[in-house]
Amino acid sequence: MSGGRVVTLTANPSLDRTLVLPGALTRGGVARLGSSSTEPGGKGVNVARVLAAAGTDVLAVVPADETDPLVTALAALSLPLRTVPTGAPVRTNYTLTEPDGTTTKLNEPGTALDTDTRAALRTVLHDAARDAGWVVLSGSLPPGTPADWYAELVRAVRDTGARVAVDTSEAPLLALLAAGPASAPDLVKPNSEELAQVAGTTEAELLADPAALRAAVDALHAGGIAEVLLTLGGDGAVLSTADGEVWSARPPRITVRSTVGAGDSSLAGHVLGALAGAPAAERLRRAVATGAAAAALPGSALPTPAQVDLAGVSVQPGPPGSAPPAARPVPAAGRDVS
Repeated sequence: MSGGRVVTLTANPSLDRTLVLPGALTRGGVARLGSSSTEPGGKGVNVARVLAAAGTDVLAVVPADETDPLVTALAALSLPLRTVPTGAPVRTNYTLTEPDGTTTKLNEPGTALDTDTRAALRTVLHDAARDAGWVVLSGSLPPGTPADWYAELVRAVRDTGARVAVDTSEAPLLALLAAGPASAPDLVKPNSEELAQVAGTTEAELLADPAALRAAVDALHAGGIAEVLLTLGGDGAVLSTADGEVWSARPPRITVRSTVGAGDSSLAGHVLGALAGAPAAERLRRAVATGAAAAALPGSALPTPAQVDLAGVSVQPGPPGSAPPAARPVPAAGRDVS
């Protein structure tokens, strides 16, 4: 499917406070901070902001009161928004960034959503999904939310015809995968740590064994998931499809300034490629280029299309390191496929 609105749900949104350290963080010490900034955030909000910057018709759904500073900040950015009131302030997350690009995150738990609020969010999401090409469910779940809530939401929007992407971790990811094919999204975007958790191994062991990595991805396809976008940080990403296509990509050369929002930007890049009807290799190229562009920016800043270097991404068939010597990277189709 190509075209159509993208609807994102951020169940646990946040105000993202970035604090810039002058050097390496020293436990128990005193740090005199450099610049600081506060941005409206949460994983689905980040995806929506990247998509909106690229000119996509997008709607962000968040649980938040209309007077919340998060809503005020998103309104100032002219991001289309639907809110469901909670009667409590949105959480604040803190990111400490060091000069070498190391980031340390301190995340508050968020506001619990009662049964009525979750039901209202489900209704808003379903109504918005009726004319959507994609629905993106992103991030952690607030305290007290059933771990299988994302699985419930996938089932709830299935009759709209929208494709569904889910980016989450820990108990919500495990519950989603355990719910079976009826609750399987069209796309999941784990990182290597999250895939290792699903596979019951460690990240180091998974990355050291290509066969184990392939088996872990294949297990997701066996559960009904059509596409797996596996992000590998500075090593790029892998895109695997249920019909047997596997592509890997390396990012352009950048100086990493902050990894906050890089994974969300990668997911947004993939969706942009899908909306344009791009083939798998080009969807992956855009995902990796957009994620790299985010990592090159300070704090929680998110990239614009002008900052995305599609031509700098090297794409090859197969998982990382699997291409035979005669294989050549797939050339870039151009700087913009949207």
